[in-house]
Amino acid sequence: MPKSLDFEKPIIDLHLKIQQLKNLAHAENLNLDDEIQQILNRASLLKKEIYASLSPSQIIQIARHPNRPDTLSLIRLISDSFTQFHGDRLFKDDPSIVGGLASISGTYAMLIGHQKGHDTKENIYRNFGMPHPEGYRKALRLMHMANKFSLPIVTFIDTPGAYPGIEAEERGQAEAIARNLKEMAGLDVPVLTYVIGEGGSGGALAIGVCNQLMMLEYAVYSVISPEGCASILFRDAKLSDRAAKAMKMTAKDICDLGVADGIIPEPPGGAHHDWEWIASSIKENILAHLNVYKTKTPQEVRNERYQKFRKMGSFKE
Repeated sequence: MPKSLDFEKPIIDLHLKIQQLKNLAHAENLNLDDEIQQILNRASLLKKEIYASLSPSQIIQIARHPNRPDTLSLIRLISDSFTQFHGDRLFKDDPSIVGGLASISGTYAMLIGHQKGHDTKENIYRNFGMPHPEGYRKALRLMHMANKFSLPIVTFIDTPGAYPGIEAEERGQAEAIARNLKEMAGLDVPVLTYVIGEGGSGGALAIGVCNQLMMLEYAVYSVISPEGCASILFRDAKLSDRAAKAMKMTAKDICDLGVADGIIPEPPGGAHHDWEWIASSIKENILAHLNVYKTKTPQEVRNERYQKFRKMGSFKE
């Protein structure tokens, strides 16, 4: 069972009471079905009420949930076949970004995304989903390959940000991200991007210069983490709840701002409760978009991407 979040405690308490009644019914040979059903109905109603009024900080907790579906798991659920590629041909392979060639219901595409872990050991191996420069260079290598063979590109964003360590800076972190932004803008093939968890800073945007940006219902997208923002603006990381509200980083906020193009609903309680459900929704969305781009020329694809970013940041005098 997925790890519960603090705001889910009232729901968990009701489910514990249900389990206690089931144990009592079994031990004493009693029929408590009506009582159990009443509590189940209360738990279902309470869950709907809680998830209908989540605060930005609570949505961030869901986006960071350790059992949230990761890129590789979604790729395996979406694809009929997948061949993973490794290395940037310059330094080494970066496990925090994964990618390769996939067949989705007979349509071939290059799938690329950030890769987090689900436990401490895996997170250390994946560097908590924070790529080094070689990760971005690997992603760009795969994008160039896709462009050469006229294959659409699908990217999955789930990172707190690019790795800020000394070794990453020594190997040109800023240059790697900037080059990705430049090169992605000029690709002839459509790029579909899905924010599946946490979309942080340039580390996210480096694989997010796209034609269509979709967000899962409880994903977030921002220029900095709320903790980082609170540290800079309020001089106190503990004020991250205040920062999260001001930053407008939820899926609804990002769509209202015109940055994202749509929201993919999640199953009750979040995507970590039903990986197959959310994978099926993403797959359906990918195929619907790719069907539209079959009739568009490379020039139309590039122009659409250009206009998408040109219209961001409009203001009134």
